[in-house]
Amino acid sequence: MDIKDIRNIVELMNEHGLTLLDLSHKDFHLKLKKGSDLDNLRELLACLPAGGAAPALATGTPILAAAAPVAVLSVPAEPVGTEITSPMVGTFYSKNSPDAPPLVNVGDAIAVGQTLCIIEAMKVMNEIKAECSGIISAVVAEDGSPVQYGDVLFRVK
Repeated sequence: MDIKDIRNIVELMNEHGLTLLDLSHKDFHLKLKKGSDLDNLRELLACLPAGGAAPALATGTPILAAAAPVAVLSVPAEPVGTEITSPMVGTFYSKNSPDAPPLVNVGDAIAVGQTLCIIEAMKVMNEIKAECSGIISAVVAEDGSPVQYGDVLFRVK
């Protein structure tokens, strides 16, 4: 794979709004990720002074000059339970057909191998099966919405 191939992949990612690509093939592994990384933002916020004088450059000029109190961004707590993520890019469907009831609802007990949803990719309907057992605590993906590789579909307790 050369730089031209990688540029073509990046263009396809931009064209289709993808933020993550993880590709493995025989002798290579390519992982492309766009956008902000939440962990990097957390580290940056942790480095900012909480109060008092702002750090200064060698010239004595403050790096951060705050005229008003700085608002602190709250980072949501880590979700409880196991996350079931999308193994592919496609359209998420919670039902087998438009008239059918959802395959699983919040509060339903699930078993390993049970079909949880369908992801349509390139006109192929792919059944997504549970890799763990438990109780559905949240259905994160919205029916009929596009999902990307790694997007959280369900949370299981």
